[in-house]
Amino acid sequence: MSTQQNDFTKWYIDTIQKADLMDYTPVRGCIAFKPDGFEIWEHIQAEMNRRFKETGHRNAYFPMLIPESFFQKEKDHIEGFAPELPWVTEAAGEKLEERLALRPTSETMIGHLYSDWIKSYRDLPVLINQWANVFRWEKKTLPFIRTSEFLWQEGHTAHVDEEDARKETMQMLNIYKEVVEELLAIPVYDGQKTPSERFAGAVDTYSIEAMMKDGKAVQAGTSHYLGTKFAEAFDIKYLNKENKHQHVHTTSWGTSTRLIGSVIMVHGDEQGLVLPPRVAPTQVVLIPVGPWKKNPAIMEKLDELYADLKAKGIRVRLDDSDQSPGYKFNEWELKGVPVRVELGPRDLENNQALLKARDEGDKVTVDIPNLVERIEEELTTMQTRLLEKARAFRDLHSHTNVDSLDQLKQHLADSTEKGEIPGWILAGWCGDDACEEQVKEETKFTTRNIPFNPPVEKASCINCGKESKHTVWFGRAY
Repeated sequence: MSTQQNDFTKWYIDTIQKADLMDYTPVRGCIAFKPDGFEIWEHIQAEMNRRFKETGHRNAYFPMLIPESFFQKEKDHIEGFAPELPWVTEAAGEKLEERLALRPTSETMIGHLYSDWIKSYRDLPVLINQWANVFRWEKKTLPFIRTSEFLWQEGHTAHVDEEDARKETMQMLNIYKEVVEELLAIPVYDGQKTPSERFAGAVDTYSIEAMMKDGKAVQAGTSHYLGTKFAEAFDIKYLNKENKHQHVHTTSWGTSTRLIGSVIMVHGDEQGLVLPPRVAPTQVVLIPVGPWKKNPAIMEKLDELYADLKAKGIRVRLDDSDQSPGYKFNEWELKGVPVRVELGPRDLENNQALLKARDEGDKVTVDIPNLVERIEEELTTMQTRLLEKARAFRDLHSHTNVDSLDQLKQHLADSTEKGEIPGWILAGWCGDDACEEQVKEETKFTTRNIPFNPPVEKASCINCGKESKHTVWFGRAY
């Protein structure tokens, strides 16, 4: 298997295939989610759903096919998505009167329907989320991270005024940050996107940005304040308390299955996956060792332990296959199972078992009566440990001492010479799109976001040297 250092992308593809998370299909850029891969998504869904519903949102579902005329109503929106749209042009052997796009996102369809659903201030706010698949015909694909079809959730809300809509926009960004950091153990920088990186048709876009182990960025979630743009395009009005018609203010926000890829790229190592306990399909694997088949008491004890862990709500597997212990150890490490428990004849005699955490080098001996409690403790401490390790890695590769384009080029040259990852840089930006584009053209570094709480404020633009309007994270991205 390729190593992270010599070919990170190949390591990633090898890892997800050998860990049995996905498979390729005959359709370009479309993958099949195998059970372990999909279960990671189910855990993300469950945590997101819980938080969405706590804040008053409800789930609904909207059609996948969107009439071409809908896109024409919001000019910026169609221009932003046109290159990636797949179209349905005929059905039942007949050419359609109007082309139908496979949804890249649902603002237009939902805007059309909200114009019928919303009549009065009493109908507001509308707080709806959709779990769905979307299509964007990507030129370059990578499983989970960037595919032609992917799974996601998209929230679409309507409000009486800008204040309420902006409050919603930030609330959802904060929920994303909490879920990604607490569930996936991935630290993120939250902030505002620059105009060139803004969602097509939005007034303002905010994001959480995560650093992978190769130093590249993944946009882990976005939240958009849409103002009245879509309300005006689709005539979404309400009668206010003064009996006057007003356009609603709308938001949209989304995360996708690229979070699965992010978990792998942030925590994985040369042995394969390292999954945070809260999101792992299997949290604990029990493995009999030594001549266990000649000693029924070993399996009896493991069956008892299995039942105790199940009763605690822990996702546990018992591997009593005929494979050698070494093969099993490697296989479950590759799959990223957080905790492994080994039990053999001598262990049983001593009323002990061996416990191995996936991200730690050494096994520890634990008295069997204390084993369930110790496993619970280890799952909790490992979750925290992974977040701390990822944050330390990110901070180490977040550079604040690059202040000009020449310095950035030198930083890239030095990183290449030393075989190090360049990471991200924090730099000033004057606000001119041309300066942002110049940095991108010469270094492939794009603006990630304008962080809410930058570690330092930058005084001058990285490209032109003029006074900066913003302090921005720059980095290469997936």
